[in-house]
Amino acid sequence: MAKTLDCSNILFSVEKERVDIHQLRELFDITAFWAKSRSLEDLRIAVEYSDPVVTVWDGDRMIGFTRGTSDGIFRATIWDVVIHPDYQGLGLGRKLVETLISHPRMNRVERIYLMTTHQQKFYERIGFQENQTITMVLHNHDHPVSVISCSLEEASPLPV
Repeated sequence: MAKTLDCSNILFSVEKERVDIHQLRELFDITAFWAKSRSLEDLRIAVEYSDPVVTVWDGDRMIGFTRGTSDGIFRATIWDVVIHPDYQGLGLGRKLVETLISHPRMNRVERIYLMTTHQQKFYERIGFQENQTITMVLHNHDHPVSVISCSLEEASPLPV
């Protein structure tokens, strides 16, 4: 049986400044097992460095969120797609993803990647395909990279 809910007040926004970090953390706590331990400061930084960011609102209540990172032409990644459980099954998640990928920072990109644990079928209905190429990951906190500092004065001149 399909859900029915009055969606006449639903608004999609691409204004990053509109993101309410407190509501975002609450939304993650309710919907995303993989994002429950994120601090307000970490969420603020993630939103700041993401472009585009899309939110979904029912009045003053943030009920959906996603963000992307992109070079604008070759590669992009979708992160953190969430819709409040009370609003799932209404097509808002699909519209959220479609709003993100139609944004000028994403709509010309050759390949858009996303990572998902349990929602492959949802993304396949939007047009995503399973990626069989090799993907690697570095858990930066487990293997910190040493930064070597070198000033120009210390560097020897290059031979001509």
